[in-house]
Amino acid sequence: MATTAKPKNYFYALGRRKSVTARARLMTGKGNITVNSKPAEEYFANSKPLLYELTKPFNVLEQNNKFDVSVVVSGGGMSGQAIAIRLAIAKALVLVNEDYKQTLRRADLLGRDPREKERKKYGLKGARKQRQFTKR
Repeated sequence: MATTAKPKNYFYALGRRKSVTARARLMTGKGNITVNSKPAEEYFANSKPLLYELTKPFNVLEQNNKFDVSVVVSGGGMSGQAIAIRLAIAKALVLVNEDYKQTLRRADLLGRDPREKERKKYGLKGARKQRQFTKR
């Protein structure tokens, strides 16, 4: 007996920034954004700019209140998490409609920031900081 695959009714994308990984599921809905099983307003309670950052892809495309987003994010700090979520949402929107890609690219929402923390090297105090040089 063959099992029938359940049709997937969402679009999935992954966003990264520094040590943050954000996995976003985009579904048609009323514009609710859930981050780690909490509403985004509660998760980013103290920061309006970070909440604005999450909705930026929708604002650029004028698609507000048309999609529900469920995000699982781990690692990093609040700012890095917001930017990783923004990238994941933008990538998922491209999967919804390929025509969005050009607009999101022009708004600089599809590029990943490649900067990472540099590792500490032996013989140094940090990645680059050295002991103070004394001449005498």
